[in-house]
Amino acid sequence: MTGSDATPSFRLAYVPGVMPDKWVRIWNERQPDVPLTLTQVPAGAAAERLLGGDADAGLVRTPVDREVFSAIPLYTEQTVVVVPKDHLVTAVDEVAPEDLADDIVLHPLDDVLDWESLPGRPALERPASTADAIELVAAGIGVLAVPLSLARLHHRKDLTHRPLKGAPESSVALAWPEDAKTDRIEDFIGIVRGRTVNSTRGRQQPPARGESGNADRGGARRKPAPGKSAAGRSAGANRTGKSGRGAPKNDRRGKPRRRS
Repeated sequence: MTGSDATPSFRLAYVPGVMPDKWVRIWNERQPDVPLTLTQVPAGAAAERLLGGDADAGLVRTPVDREVFSAIPLYTEQTVVVVPKDHLVTAVDEVAPEDLADDIVLHPLDDVLDWESLPGRPALERPASTADAIELVAAGIGVLAVPLSLARLHHRKDLTHRPLKGAPESSVALAWPEDAKTDRIEDFIGIVRGRTVNSTRGRQQPPARGESGNADRGGARRKPAPGKSAAGRSAGANRTGKSGRGAPKNDRRGKPRRRS
């Protein structure tokens, strides 16, 4: 048992845009005696927090240093471009990078997209954060490409977004230090992967009070096949056994045949 197992709760860090509510609810249902503590951390600081022991595991954005962390990929997000509601691209359902050639495309310092070449025209300075970049978009200074979850997180009534095809995408993974896997992490892995509480791939949960693990072993009678009953089997035995030899057979009209 590691030091993490001795703590009174399971500590989960998560980066902006990730919505762990469903998994937390399932955890609370399955582990009522082990509180789950949530801490939001900047995407760029998640690795440091995990290595520093501030959290047992984290919902982080990839890439993840696989020499230091174990990680399970969870999902990949669609990339969108955030624009003012009166922007020209709002007339289409989907935007290509070349459609932004005349726009200033903001590139915040905490950008989570791995660009080879940013579309559009660069700004004079990089905003310090995605939140700051959103404010600049609202002021009409530029547009911003982000994962869909971050566009929703920073939603404003005067802004909207459109899918940006051909852009880098951001993926989310569950990660923990390579040498610090615990039973609680294994339990949370089962939850994010959709395993049931009694899944054989996850940790076995104790049976509910009053249930016996041997209820289905040997003592239970085998059910008859559909359409057959115990009585039906006995009747069939009589038709084929000695006791049924003297019974007269019926002809096609249902009348008993005479014996010759």
